[in-house]
Amino acid sequence: MAKLTVVIPYYQKEPGILRRALASVFAQTFEDFHVLIIDDQSPYPVADELVGLTSEQEARVTVVRQPNAGPGGARNTGLDNVPAGSEFVAFLDSDDVWTPDHLLNAYQSMTRFDADCYWASITGGDAFYYHFGVAALEKSEMVTRLSEDPLVVELPELQDVMLKDWSFLHMSCMVIGRKLFETARFEAALKLAAEDVLFFCDCVLAAKRVVLCDAAGAVRGEGLNIFHSIDNDSPQFLKQQFNTWVALDTLEGRYQNRPKAMAAIRSYKHTARRQALWSQARRIKSRKLPQFDLLARWLWRDPRLLGSAAELAVGKLSR
Repeated sequence: MAKLTVVIPYYQKEPGILRRALASVFAQTFEDFHVLIIDDQSPYPVADELVGLTSEQEARVTVVRQPNAGPGGARNTGLDNVPAGSEFVAFLDSDDVWTPDHLLNAYQSMTRFDADCYWASITGGDAFYYHFGVAALEKSEMVTRLSEDPLVVELPELQDVMLKDWSFLHMSCMVIGRKLFETARFEAALKLAAEDVLFFCDCVLAAKRVVLCDAAGAVRGEGLNIFHSIDNDSPQFLKQQFNTWVALDTLEGRYQNRPKAMAAIRSYKHTARRQALWSQARRIKSRKLPQFDLLARWLWRDPRLLGSAAELAVGKLSR
């Protein structure tokens, strides 16, 4: 039985994307793995993406098909189907690719330092300028170096640091151990935003040890990305901001005893409110009705939304 299971949620609208991701998986220098592909009712069929695999490679791939549940729901299905003998789970988005030593660095780091949660750095194009590598954390945070080649570190205050700016964390660079993959799950209802950040935080809270590797584990791809396909004027933008607020509200309950984390969460919640309200103001300016149903749901859960609306109105009138 393979030591490691690779979980790939699959939903794409064009050919070749999953094929490219799988090529990077089978090019790994660490080879003791099995692949779980969760076909989340993808418009482009998964079978076509497996053409060209050798019979040996095909034997190491299991496809699980399900009605569309979004990225979190697909990953949960993957976690529910991890074989009993696996010690680790590595996530890979179908539009990303791994660097050849990603799994080797993860396995060696986690076993050497008795960790059950791991992230590598990520590289990508100009569209993902906001991501930064693990080494950059040393410029502003207290970091303990565990290994030099590759550079592996841990952050004593990781819970606060990641909430201040989680742009050094990415799903395709994450590997978790048995304790986490047996218990942690994604909030599948948050299809448009923040289900990954909430999962990151839950894993960090539950992990016995988290280690970070500066070596790039993945290259960010350019396939279908739900979060980045929604702009400020999209009808889904309000729901995306509401999803973000819900995730942050959930996190607030987890971090009540960490003042720095609470301050960051509340700041992000305030930003989500303001962005949501600005989107509705733009709808009115374009002679479209506001999305009253979702606004009412949000207001019922978050009365502070009304205060944010008043602040924006006062700011508009004072100009």
